[in-house]
Amino acid sequence: MPRLTAVALAAGTALLVRRAVRRRMSTAPLWPMPALDVPVSGYGRGRTVPRKVTVARRTVPAEGVVELRLEGAGLPAWQPGAHVDLVLPSGLVRQYSLCGDPADTGAYTVATRLIGSGEGGRGGSREVHEQVREGMEIEIRGPRNRFPLVAAPAYVFVAGGIGITPVLPMLRAVEAAGAEWRLVYGGRSRATMPYLAEVEALGGDRVTVVAEDESGYPDLGFLGHVPDGTAVYCCGPDGLMDAVGAAMPAGRAPRLERFSAAAPTDGAPFEAELRRSGRTVAVAAGQSLLDAVRAELPDVPYSCRQGFCGTCRQRVLEGGIDHRDDLLTDAERDGSMLLCVSRCTGKRLVLDL
Repeated sequence: MPRLTAVALAAGTALLVRRAVRRRMSTAPLWPMPALDVPVSGYGRGRTVPRKVTVARRTVPAEGVVELRLEGAGLPAWQPGAHVDLVLPSGLVRQYSLCGDPADTGAYTVATRLIGSGEGGRGGSREVHEQVREGMEIEIRGPRNRFPLVAAPAYVFVAGGIGITPVLPMLRAVEAAGAEWRLVYGGRSRATMPYLAEVEALGGDRVTVVAEDESGYPDLGFLGHVPDGTAVYCCGPDGLMDAVGAAMPAGRAPRLERFSAAAPTDGAPFEAELRRSGRTVAVAAGQSLLDAVRAELPDVPYSCRQGFCGTCRQRVLEGGIDHRDDLLTDAERDGSMLLCVSRCTGKRLVLDL
């Protein structure tokens, strides 16, 4: 990274420290943030009611990015960090962060970057880009929020490319509340970075833009010196989020929003008997049960791979279940599981497959 960018980051961090100290000395409360003081529905574990919305507007805010304005009646309120599930025309279910205005109660805004087959895409982004058009009616579920904006004396945001989408409503909210904040926004090039003009206008010198074709990768060393209590948020590619986590002071962790479910590397290996098929599969520690089952039974349905949509739900005949989904109710978890994220608490499961 050029020395100028690193110096600017260091100076910005020093300014953040000074302002955070002044904020703590002030008697004016930082919280609640007016922009966040709204009722919330559709959050947490459990099913949400599907509803139909109309694609009222389709725009291109950056190269390779499509924005959809989805209008409908009776849309649940939401807060920064929330996402909705889009049920695409093919039946695929994909999650997209809400990046519009929570006060706009008649519409949700989402944006997605086109992901090629060589980048781990599974067809959802291509379907949005090539098949979803203005005037279409599609189904959504949610919103849900796994990335909520918390009260803090100061904030640092790090976004990579399309990872700006959940961060953008947060920036508007903390700015409206008068909170101290900084943003490091990276991308392949300025032309591929959605909402760049808006965040630069919103934050001025509090926004550091790092375009890879100009400056390489962001220098995140300043994160090791952020004041105690500063909330650090990051959304972007896995490599960026790993780098942010590594740059944090010992014992502190950032709040992360991943584009897709992380590999289940924290589970022990086990076996799954597919009773009706007369087969048994071995599930490795770093492998999902869904992948192991589909290696034997490729027609087993799935969609989101993140424990949201319920497509891969299957009946369990025997064995303890380590539920890791965000969908099933307690009653539904009794005797069934989502293969994409959940695992076995012991050595063996028996599935009705």
